[in-house]
Amino acid sequence: MIEIINKLNKIIKNIIKKTGLKPTPKELALRMSISERKLLKILKISKEPISLDTPIGDDNKLDIGNSIKDIKTTSPFKRAASKNLKITTNKILSGLTARESKVLRMRFGINMNSNYTLEEIGKKLDVTRERIRQIEAKAIKKLKHPSRSDILSSFMDN
Repeated sequence: MIEIINKLNKIIKNIIKKTGLKPTPKELALRMSISERKLLKILKISKEPISLDTPIGDDNKLDIGNSIKDIKTTSPFKRAASKNLKITTNKILSGLTARESKVLRMRFGINMNSNYTLEEIGKKLDVTRERIRQIEAKAIKKLKHPSRSDILSSFMDN
């Protein structure tokens, strides 16, 4: 039914584009090769709201609500994976010195609202941005060690 409605809407748009006028039901029925009565039913259906409980498919085992993806919600799998990544990241960062951990957290915005520049971190910790860069480089080098990087690389496969 949706395909028929889409076809109908496409024909209506083409006619309006060519003539500047809204087509009559008779003209639409002729273009779609269906009876005018059937066309009027289709027009009625296309304007009426459809319940999400309306069955679809030949066996009527599914309804429209089950076939619409909710893009605003996160799947349970993604939520669990995200939480697991957060826990693992915190665990690995806790293996660094307190200063290294803090610099990386600030630099990459881990468990924070935003990330900071080297300059901003330096001002907060009362050291130069060059010193912050050195601390960051040392911490990243530690994170690249297989004992730590192997754990985090498992998240990259997903």
